[in-house]
Amino acid sequence: MSEASFSTIDLCDPILRALTEQNYTTPTPIQCEGIPAVLSKKDVMAAAQTGTGKTAAFTLPILHLLHEAKLKKQKPVANNHVRTLILAPTRELASQIYDNVIKYSQFMDVRVNLVFGGVKINPQMMKLRRGTDILIATPGRLLDLAQKNSVKFGQVNTFVLDEADRMLDMGFIHDIKRIIALLPPKRQTLMFSATFSDDIRQLAKRLVKDPIEITVTPPNSTVERIEQVLYPVNQSDKTKLLVHLIKTQHFHHVLVFTRTKHGANRLTTTLNKKEIPAAAIHGNKSQNVRTRALNDFKNNDIQVLVATDIAARGIDVAGLPYVINFDLPDVSEDYVHRIGRTGRAGESGLAISLVTPEQAPALAGIERLIKLHIPRKSEPGFVCTTAIPTTNLQKKAKKPKKPKKPKQPQAAHNQSKR
Repeated sequence: MSEASFSTIDLCDPILRALTEQNYTTPTPIQCEGIPAVLSKKDVMAAAQTGTGKTAAFTLPILHLLHEAKLKKQKPVANNHVRTLILAPTRELASQIYDNVIKYSQFMDVRVNLVFGGVKINPQMMKLRRGTDILIATPGRLLDLAQKNSVKFGQVNTFVLDEADRMLDMGFIHDIKRIIALLPPKRQTLMFSATFSDDIRQLAKRLVKDPIEITVTPPNSTVERIEQVLYPVNQSDKTKLLVHLIKTQHFHHVLVFTRTKHGANRLTTTLNKKEIPAAAIHGNKSQNVRTRALNDFKNNDIQVLVATDIAARGIDVAGLPYVINFDLPDVSEDYVHRIGRTGRAGESGLAISLVTPEQAPALAGIERLIKLHIPRKSEPGFVCTTAIPTTNLQKKAKKPKKPKKPKQPQAAHNQSKR
C-alpha cells in the first residue's frame, strides 16, 4: 500500500500550498482518519494525545469547509458572530492552536481570533466586532465576552472541544455546559480527548450525535518510546541531585515538573543562583510572563523550564529531549501526560523522576498504571537512606478511604441534650 500524503487527502489548494511551505508531506494516523471524518460533516469523537498531530486533524478540514463555503458565496459572518468555535483548556494550548491555524490559512481569506483570560478584555472585544470565521477561546474568557454581548453564537456551525479530559480535570464542566446551552443545536461537534473515561462519555452524551469514533493511539503507548529512569533520593538532597544531573549530564534543554507553584518558584531561583538559566511557568504568572518564558525556552535562551501540571498542558516544544519529575504528580495519569512532552512525533526521549521515600505510594500508582517497573539508578554521593519498595504490579491501587466524621466530645454531646 502506498504511503498516504496530504495531496491525496481531499483538501483545497490554498491549504496544500501552506502545508508545502511548512514541509508537511505525510499525514499522521490521526490526520489520515480525522480529516475525512470532519469533511463528512458528521460529529467526531477522537482519542488522541497531544503530539500526535491532532490540531491539524481538525483545523485543516475546518479551513477546507470554510473555503468551500466562501466559493459558494455563503453569507459572510455577521458582526460579533462566530462561524467555528474551538474551546481549549489553557492559554498555552489556545495560543498554539491559533498559531497553527494562522500558518495553515496563510493563503486564505479567513478571519481568525484568539481570546483568553489574564489580559485586557477590551482589545479582544474590538477584534470580535467584525465577525470571526474561527474563534479559539478558553472557557472563562469566552463566557465573559458572551455576557458583554461581544460574541454571539447564532451562526456557529462547527464546535470543537479540545483536551476534554483536561477540561474536566480543571473543573470547567459547568462552564462547558453553559457554553453548550448558547450554541445552535444544529451544528457539527468535534470532541478530542487523551482518554475516553466514563466522565468523558457522560459529557459526550450531551455533546455529540451519532459520532464517528477514532482511536489512533493505544492508551499509554507514549511510554514505550521514552526511556524512563528514577533516582531514589532523600528530600534534603533532591535539589542538589537535580543541579548535579543537569550539569554533569549536560541537559541543555529540559522541562522540570514540580507539584506546587511555590515549589516551581523556589526551584527556579535556586537554578539561576547555580548559573543554570531557568524560568517558571504556572497559573499565578501573568499571561505575558508565561508566553515570554515559553518563547525563551523554545529559542534556547533558557536551559530549564520549571512547570506545574496545569501550566504544562499545551506546551509543545519540538525535539524536547528531557523531562524531569522533580516531584511525582498527585494523579498517576498526569505522569503519562508529563513524560509525553518528550518523545514527540516518533522521536525518542528521556524521562527522569527524583523519588523520595515519602513518594513511594505515588510511584506504585504510576508503575501499576504503565504496567512496568521504572529502572532505578543511583548517583555517587547521593544515597537514599530509606529503601523504596518494589511495586507489586498485579495489585490494584487502593482508593483513598473517606475520612471518618469526628466524634462529638461527650461533654458537648450531653450539653446539647440539655
